[in-house]
Amino acid sequence: MELMREAPDAVSVEAVLDAVRTGWAIDVDAIEHLPVGFGAHHWRVSYAGMPRVFVTLDSLGRRHSAESLEAAYSGAGELAAGGLEFVVASIRDRHGHYTAPLAGGSLSCVPWLDGEPAGSGAIDGDSLARQNAEVLARLHATTPPAGIPSWRPRVGEDFGDSLADLLRSPWQTGPYGERAQNALARRIDAIRRWTESYHELARRAAEHPWVPTHGEPHTANQVVTDEGIVFVDWESLARAPRERDLGTLVGSGYAELAAPNWEMIELFDLEWRLEELAQYADWFNRPHTGTDSDRVAFDDLTEELNRPDWTRTTT
Repeated sequence: MELMREAPDAVSVEAVLDAVRTGWAIDVDAIEHLPVGFGAHHWRVSYAGMPRVFVTLDSLGRRHSAESLEAAYSGAGELAAGGLEFVVASIRDRHGHYTAPLAGGSLSCVPWLDGEPAGSGAIDGDSLARQNAEVLARLHATTPPAGIPSWRPRVGEDFGDSLADLLRSPWQTGPYGERAQNALARRIDAIRRWTESYHELARRAAEHPWVPTHGEPHTANQVVTDEGIVFVDWESLARAPRERDLGTLVGSGYAELAAPNWEMIELFDLEWRLEELAQYADWFNRPHTGTDSDRVAFDDLTEELNRPDWTRTTT
């Protein structure tokens, strides 16, 4: 997923601050870009030195449209209003919407949270794992909000062939272009195999119950508060098999708390891998300058290409 370490060129901090003031009618007087997250830019917006809201500018394109983001954030609002206190929902603006257009993306606000991220990788400790299992079970037992998106495969069945075609021309696009091209070319046969397996498993997904799923409930999207863990970043909320949310629990060694269907775990592990490869192929096939985001993205690309194939024994 595309990192957003640097502030965006297409929108100024003043424009974001003004959009929050006017669109959400919130008293704010200071803003700071936060070099965190993937696929979106984030800011801390404050009043009189105190943080008030966490602002996100989601990108539109491969993963999200303006309509799908509004539907997902609206669905999260419905889940929170229905009693799921661990859902950190966005704030409606003056027009009753959860998102507003800005600089070619969708802007949204959530209340600033007092707490700490649960981590940046595996779940650390039995207590946090049990909390994960409990809140996800509650989410999955809830009736899906009307209008939320339904999951669909993130890469096409022709992904391997399309990528092979893209790799035939030189990627003289920046300091990581040729290295990324060569790394992908060395693994193109594996990418074709992963894509075939992914779509076979995607066809089997229809045989399983579909429930509301967060989509990316990894530890970086969990905040530990005095009342327990809460989940943020609901832009990927969708109806899907429950295993879409269970990869972090399973990968952290807590499969017994999740009781997953193993084929569906493999499906969403392949999805993560293939979507990462697709996004990084797009990234390094475009001009880039060697920023910190570029460096981290290249490291992530090589990790996804070279990590072992998923099997049940990896847990």
